[in-house]
Amino acid sequence: MNRNELAKGIYNSSHLSGSFTLRSGQVSETYFDKYLFEANPRLLGAIACELALCIPIGIDVLAGLEMGGIPVATALSLETNIPAAFVRKQAKSYGTCKLAEGAEVRGQNVCIVEDVVTTGGQILLSVAELRAAGAIVEDVVCVIERHPDGRKKLEEAGLKLHALFTIEELEAAGNVEDVALSGEGWSD
Repeated sequence: MNRNELAKGIYNSSHLSGSFTLRSGQVSETYFDKYLFEANPRLLGAIACELALCIPIGIDVLAGLEMGGIPVATALSLETNIPAAFVRKQAKSYGTCKLAEGAEVRGQNVCIVEDVVTTGGQILLSVAELRAAGAIVEDVVCVIERHPDGRKKLEEAGLKLHALFTIEELEAAGNVEDVALSGEGWSD
């Protein structure tokens, strides 16, 4: 699957219209239901293949953020052979009491993996906690960059965002007529 087919597949499988309140509190008339493309093995595999090219050299651990970043980080780990960690929104209060499960993050070059970036708010919170746990975090990869404010906030915090697609790229791909890619087989 080439990059244009992937963009069209993501758009066709996950683009919704209506009135949606985003995590940031913003209201949008369009929404990309990330779980629809993350649950599709064909799309998730193609996403991992393309997103692997965005991972900077020298990364030791891929840190998927709860909840949408976890399937992407898992697929990326399978594609790249880089170990994965799964980062909770807050450390659990029982058992291991860890913030990050899976691969060890202390002293490691960690790349944050997220599905959609709008404001970057949760990323900034998680990065602060990972750094406090001893992780070295400078890079973030995502499938969809929804709004440039997120990139700006991440850059202000010393983070580099590597996005597979911007929202504009997905919308452009979704507005191209192509009967062969009209959605058949994309959301089995």
